[in-house]
Amino acid sequence: MKSAPPMTGPAPYTLFRISFAVAAAFAVLTALVAVAFGLPLRDPGGFLGPSYVRLPLLLAALILVDMIPSMLRSRPARGNVLGAAAVELRRRWPVPRLVATSVGLLTFYLAYVSYRNMKSFLPFVRDRVTDPLLQASDRWLAGGDQPGDVLQQLLGTGASAHVLSAVYVSYLIFVPVSVAAALVWSRQLSHGAWYVTALSFNWILGALSYYALPSLGPIYIEPKHFADLPDTAVTALQESLYRNRVRVLADPHATHSVHGIAAFASLHVSVVFTAAVMAHLLRLPRVVTAALWAYVLLTALATVYFGWHYVVDVAAGAIIGGLAIWLAARATRSGEAVPPAPAPLLVTAGSV
Repeated sequence: MKSAPPMTGPAPYTLFRISFAVAAAFAVLTALVAVAFGLPLRDPGGFLGPSYVRLPLLLAALILVDMIPSMLRSRPARGNVLGAAAVELRRRWPVPRLVATSVGLLTFYLAYVSYRNMKSFLPFVRDRVTDPLLQASDRWLAGGDQPGDVLQQLLGTGASAHVLSAVYVSYLIFVPVSVAAALVWSRQLSHGAWYVTALSFNWILGALSYYALPSLGPIYIEPKHFADLPDTAVTALQESLYRNRVRVLADPHATHSVHGIAAFASLHVSVVFTAAVMAHLLRLPRVVTAALWAYVLLTALATVYFGWHYVVDVAAGAIIGGLAIWLAARATRSGEAVPPAPAPLLVTAGSV
């Protein structure tokens, strides 16, 4: 077993200096908006609990997975497992790396929670929607038809609906796992910082796009075009988001739910596009890069197929993803460290 990944490139303590400052400023702005409009701040929980619980738990689990192979090889004496684990933790996870990784996770958390709250504030701050404009652009791009209808006719509404639904909801797992993996298993921590910073900037840019063109999306404006689709996990999610919208609009202080409906731009597309471009820039194995680009394509199809987004939302999502990568490269100074030869960002625990 080799030692922990080398901390080459910028000093670990400086990797998230700019991105943390930006995320903290975004959090302050979110708090000011909450005060100005008399709205509550919420920590949007997931099925594994609130973000401040599940993200550190996921990070701790991946650190443990990173350490287990080496511990098994060293075969610590019975009764001395905890001591051996402490030694291995100090060897593979020196203080500078632990601090930098923790700051990276905190940066992501601040940006994400602020994004979710700003998204929840949207109908109170911008009460008019631009869906008619986006609907017109959809029909112009689809030659007068509704793009969701076109995709349903081309792909069918049977097995394809369930496949695209699985792809769409897998995003809920992909984001936290990819963040934790980038922070734990980066061959160069600066590369992991670049990716995590790019995702953090995705949330901030995405929130700005929501306020630029507030909209609900085809499924909520023209549900008749999606009535023939079978019940899937996406159906349940769409219904859940609408129930949350009703609760929040009725009285945001009487519910712990957050408003989560916004069409322009597609953050599903922007985030997975970011991952695919980063895989290409950091020269991950071809199979990983190809899989991520396939994921981008299927996610883009799913967003239109199920009526989450308009076609222009998909294009805007890709633009946001590209811009986030560019800004993150400058914030972390990681773009300069990309090697000329293949050097994967993420490697298996046993190979680091």
